[in-house]
Amino acid sequence: MSFPWLTTTLVLPLVGALVVAMLPQREGGTKDLPQKVALGFSVVTFLVSAAIAVMYDANGARFQFVEEHVWIKSFGAHYAVGVDGIGLTLVVLTAILSPVVILASWRDGDTGRWSPRVFFAWMLALEGLAIGVFAATDVFLFYVLFEATLIPIYFLIGGYGGPRRSYAAVKFLLYSLLGGLLMLASVVGLYVISARTAAGPTYLFSQLSQISIDPITQRWLFLGFFIAFAIKAPMFPVHTWLPDAAAQGTPGTSVLLVSILDKIGTFGMIRYCLGLFPDASRWATPVVLVLAVVSVLYGALLAIGQNNIPRLIAYTSVSHFGFIVLGVFVLNTQGQSGSTLYMFNHGLSTAALFLVTGFLIKRRNSQLISDFGGVEKTAPILAGLFLVAGLSSLSLPGLSPFVSEFLVLVGAFVHSFWYAVFAVLGIVLAALYILLMYQRTMTGPTRPELAGIKDLDLREVAALAPLLVLIVVLGFYPRPLTAIVNPAVRATLVQVGVQDPPPTVPAATGAEQENPQ
Repeated sequence: MSFPWLTTTLVLPLVGALVVAMLPQREGGTKDLPQKVALGFSVVTFLVSAAIAVMYDANGARFQFVEEHVWIKSFGAHYAVGVDGIGLTLVVLTAILSPVVILASWRDGDTGRWSPRVFFAWMLALEGLAIGVFAATDVFLFYVLFEATLIPIYFLIGGYGGPRRSYAAVKFLLYSLLGGLLMLASVVGLYVISARTAAGPTYLFSQLSQISIDPITQRWLFLGFFIAFAIKAPMFPVHTWLPDAAAQGTPGTSVLLVSILDKIGTFGMIRYCLGLFPDASRWATPVVLVLAVVSVLYGALLAIGQNNIPRLIAYTSVSHFGFIVLGVFVLNTQGQSGSTLYMFNHGLSTAALFLVTGFLIKRRNSQLISDFGGVEKTAPILAGLFLVAGLSSLSLPGLSPFVSEFLVLVGAFVHSFWYAVFAVLGIVLAALYILLMYQRTMTGPTRPELAGIKDLDLREVAALAPLLVLIVVLGFYPRPLTAIVNPAVRATLVQVGVQDPPPTVPAATGAEQENPQ
């Protein structure tokens, strides 16, 4: 039996969460012990995930590092995990961001309802559950882990957030539970359908994807999954929980929520909506594309009008997730490759933006843009890293999100000229909301309250450095990601039953036909 790489990557953070939760209270020589232990477990998890990425064969089987064990025999449920290029990309993203968030959140657990031990234990638990979601190849296992990820985020927001943390945590939970109930109905429907086959009931993705489901039933099952994923993503009009959660959560919590947890929504659309319900996906494409474009423009416009920094970043993510969904449902390789890269690169850029603005907010004890001004004169390192993170968020050429956005737009143009035109407006608006935020906080005369503001310390720079290095390197050389992602995208489109349109070649004129040379 081969080594259980994915199970190890999943279990390590969960074991770490238990260890951290059982540590003694912070006293004397045990100061910062929860942070150090949590960081150690997250770094080891990253190293294991990096080993998986190195060993992954992009030209090999679609799902690799597969493990499959009977879980509930009578129910047809299995503990089944495996990754294709899309899942692997998101597993690695989760493993990269978790130690970064822990390092950046070193003191964020000190002022909550519970001790720092609980804060960092929930962070590790979320990492393990998220990796499990991206690796699951059994629909029932995916659903269980999908719902379980709500628990750590609920307690991270409700226990360590701002003054309206209870409201934000409950609102997030209610929206998510509504989506989960709709998905559960579709999961039960899949069980009933599979039970009628000769093979008997099953939740294995590999078997469910081979079952023929009539078009009407497909549409109902598709809607249950899609609405749950749209809430998680988040998409217009079921996005309203996100700005409240981002504004009330700590910066690290917001990173885990937007850069990791919300990716489950768009990942689920690719894996389960397209993979299990191809006819229904094609049927729903026009409406989904309209909602995606509305999300792009609506999120960008609301971001421009925000005075609260975390809420502004949350609305930018609504816009960015619109781009990701647009890439998924244009149903061509350019769009889907772009959307998968966008998930990874958006995770990096938004994490950097949340963290650097979080450092800024702590120094002023205010989230309002109007309370800042002239910070670049007293904290030039903070201002410089803020600028790079902001330019990454608006997809400046040379930074990694640009490649993703460019591919999504190419895919949109191939599918329909008008969807692409409206999406391009989102790029223009992105320049406005990012540059205006930077101008109002960093430039101009320094406000008297900010005259003595301290620049970033070594720990804060160390937390941001890996993200910014990856943003720059992948901006110039995205091949390590595209080589892994593209085969999985092609396999997904084959499963949906679509193919890229052939390139159009202009007809030769009469003179060209007579003189081909």
